[in-house]
Formats: sequence, structure tokens, C-alpha cells
Amino acid sequence: MSMSSRRRLLSLLRSARHVPAGRPAAAPSSRSFSLLPAAAASTSGSGSSDGSFGNKGSKFGAILIGQAAVFIGLSSNALLAQDDSVAPADSSEQADANAAGLRRIEDGSVISNEHTIKWRMCTDNARDYFLKGKLAEAEKLFKAALQEAKEGFGLRDPHVASALNNLAEFYRLRKEYEKAEPLYMEAVEILEQSFGPDDIRVGTALRNLGQYYHIQRRFDQAQTCYERALKIEGRVMGLGHPDYANTMYLLAKVLRQQRKGNDAEALIRESIRILEEAGLGESPKCIHRMRFLSLDLVRSKRLVEAENLQRKILHNLELSKGWDSLDTTMAAETLSVTLQTIGELKESEELLERCLAVRRKILSENHFEVAGILVHLARLTLLKIISDIKVSNDLSRSHLVKAKQLVSDSIRITEGILNPLRENQKKLKSTIGIEREKIGATAVLLQALEVVGLLEATRKRKQEPGSDYEHAEQALRKCISLYNEPYTRNVVSKYLRQQYERCLRSLMHIIQHDPDILNAPGMHDLLGESQRIMKELDEEKNTK
Repeated sequence: MSMSSRRRLLSLLRSARHVPAGRPAAAPSSRSFSLLPAAAASTSGSGSSDGSFGNKGSKFGAILIGQAAVFIGLSSNALLAQDDSVAPADSSEQADANAAGLRRIEDGSVISNEHTIKWRMCTDNARDYFLKGKLAEAEKLFKAALQEAKEGFGLRDPHVASALNNLAEFYRLRKEYEKAEPLYMEAVEILEQSFGPDDIRVGTALRNLGQYYHIQRRFDQAQTCYERALKIEGRVMGLGHPDYANTMYLLAKVLRQQRKGNDAEALIRESIRILEEAGLGESPKCIHRMRFLSLDLVRSKRLVEAENLQRKILHNLELSKGWDSLDTTMAAETLSVTLQTIGELKESEELLERCLAVRRKILSENHFEVAGILVHLARLTLLKIISDIKVSNDLSRSHLVKAKQLVSDSIRITEGILNPLRENQKKLKSTIGIEREKIGATAVLLQALEVVGLLEATRKRKQEPGSDYEHAEQALRKCISLYNEPYTRNVVSKYLRQQYERCLRSLMHIIQHDPDILNAPGMHDLLGESQRIMKELDEEKNTK
């Protein structure tokens, strides 16, 4: 194999951007609408929120305003602003509250009249209807709650702010953004008039409004809200409070969207430091932030820093969850891919083998997360051949056989998920489960098809017997069919567009640079079909 050929293959193998097999990039999840009942409030810092709100849906948090339980929030990291009339819970009660995300408020602390009861009932019933998917009924009751709050407490009372915020959240989740914004704004205005511009409850409302702007990609307005909320939270709660760190992380994500990478990184690191010093270094929110930072480090080619951070994540998860945990295997998988990129193949393989054993034990032999590890092992096996010029022909041949078997097993598993037998399909409990399986399997299949092309290119350049165009042709046909088939078209074009475009481009590149494969019967037609798909994807992207 020539030096230029080796470099080209090595570049193709190492430049891959993998989606961890168990966590597809844009997999849809059930939309969360965790509106707390009107007689409950969330405890400060008790939730597991990390400040993210995109694909995971959104939640309501609750804060206590004066004599009333008032609901504010897009995220479950809301805080409890408690007045002196409410005594703190004892340790056992607090533990139970943390588990449920709720905290009791004594009825005696709330001004009660007929409108209070109706306000509570409307709010609770509206939440229940929403969770059941009865949206028209939910909207009517959220509006009714707002009316009861106005009649019972006055037009500028914090109860009204609560009802306004809940209705705004409803419209946001329905993506009726033009209806939501004025409600959010009025809620903030009422709180400012009631408690002053620097009150912690105003800070929470501003943070929630910032998240609304963030989702709308109105980054300047989101930044203004977050910065003001951060200032209030720092003054009231202190610069070492986890909720202060939560808002700091949200601000960092906005700055990152505005291409202020250095400022964003500094804030993320500081938010991680605050959580660690608060004893939350092994918490899900801290792990999430470290993962987010490590991905940025990988993208900016700061691989040594990324490796060190990923080792820290893995160590924390080993301590908190042990190795028999899917979260731990995901961290190990991410570290393994980074190690592959920097050429530490032995340790990378050891991590992957360990991940494979755990996932087979916890999941099943035919789960798409198992198939994902098989793809990584196949790619690593090819890297062994290409990166080591001293590999003997016999060893090279055995590596090629191993890689082919690994990728074939991965394709068999993923195609079995995408084309399930009737009895296997019944085992999936919900349409959400089916969709997640389909997205995960498709993501892994795309990685596997790309490796098939690399496998054939490696075999050709090593002049190993058995190299022909059939495997590359089959891989390209499968890739094309993922776009053409209705049951995978939506997944490919909506959730996995980048992965799909990468796979298709990679296969086209490999075929176009191999005259023997390029001139095989029917290959030019396949390339023409591939180019048509790429054009359609570009047109879809430009119309959005």
C-alpha cells in the first residue's frame, strides 16, 4: 500500500463523527409536561435538570411567592423561594420530596376563597388533560385558571403571574409562540411590581423567559434574560449555589450559539466547578456538562484535553454507578473513540470489549447498542491494519476477516430491527419505543455501511484476495434504500440527516476513487441516484 493511500484511508477512518450507539443524536422523546399541582412546590436543586430543554421536552417548576404556590418555569431546575410562614421539611420528608420532585405547602399558609379552590382545580385538571393528550380541554382549563386568579386575587397578583406562565408554557409546547410571549412578559412584569426587580422570583421568571427566547433562537434576548437572572441569583443565593451554576450553563450555551466560544467554555467550566465543590461532581447534571464540554474540545481538535475530561467522566460514573451501567458504557465508548483518533488502539479495544460484554448482559445480543459497539470494533480493526506498516500479510488478512464479520453482524442486527418479524414487533411496548429503536438502528446501520466501504478500500489497497465491487455496491444500495423507503425516509431526512449525508458521501468517494469498482455494471446509475438524493437533501435544507 502506498503512503498516500495509507494516509487517505487513515484520514477516512479517524475523521468519522460517531453518534454513541445508545444515544441517537436527535431521537425524539416523550414530551414532558410536568406541571406541579397547585398545592406543591419544587425543592431547590432537587431536580436532575442540567439546564437543557431541547429534545427532552420541558418541565414546569414551582416557586413559592408570598402566600401562594406559583408555577414558573420551562425547566425542572426551578428554585423554592420560601417565605417565613413555611417551615423547612425534616430530613426524611425532604428525601421523599426530592424523590417526587414535590414539596408540601401547608394549606394554612395560603389565602383561601372560592376562587383559590377553583384556581387549583383548574390548574391540576388542565395538567392532567395535557398529559392525556386532551389539548382542547387543557387549554380551556388553563384559561379558566387564569380567570379565577384574576377574580379571586386581583389583576396584578402573583397568582395571576402563575396562571399566565402556565398558559404560556402550554402554548410554547404547542409551538404557538406568538401566543406565549406576551403571557410570559406579563408574568414577569407582575412579579417585578409585586416584589421588586431584584427579587429571586423575578430572577427565576427571567431565566424561564430566557429559555423561551433560547428555543426561538433569539439569542440576544435570551442572553439579556440569563445575565439578569444570573446577577439576581448570585446576589440572593450566592456564587456557589447549584441553581446559580444552572443559569450560568444556560448562558454559556447561548454564548456558544453566538460563536463566543471562549466565554462559553469559561462559564461551562465554572458551572462544573461549582457543582463539584457542592458535592455534585457525580450528579447527572455535572456529567452532562462535562460531556458537552468534551464534545466541544473534540470539535476544536483539543484531543488531549478531551481525553482527560472523558477519563474523569468515566471515573465518576464508575464510582457512582459501577461498570454494569449503560451510562458507564456510553462514557467508555466515547473515550474509546477519542483514543482511536489519537492512535491509542490497544486501550480503545479493551474499553470496547468491556462495553460489549456489559451491553450484551444488560440488553440483548440483538440490541442496536450492541450493534454500535460491533461497528466501533470493526473500524478499530481496520485502523490496526492501516496505521501499522509492519503488519504482516497473514495478520492483515485475519484482521480483514474479523472486521468483515463484525460489520456483518452489526448490519444483521440493525436490519432485523428495521424489518422486524411480526412476533418481535409485538414486544415493543409503545410507538415511542419503536421510533427510538428505529432511529438508533438506522444510525448504527449508517456507520456500518460506511465501514463496509472502508473495508473494501483497505482490502483493495492491501491487494488481498476476494476484493470485488459487490460489497461496496450492496452498501451503496442499502444506503440509497434508507432514503427511498417510506418507513426510514423520515428518520433519515429529519433526525439523522448529517449522519446519512456523511455515509453517502463516504461511499461515493470510495467508489469514485477505485476504477475497478467505478466501472462495474450499474455503478454509474447508483452514483447518479446518490447525487440526486444529495441534491434533494440540500434543497430541503435550503427551504427550512
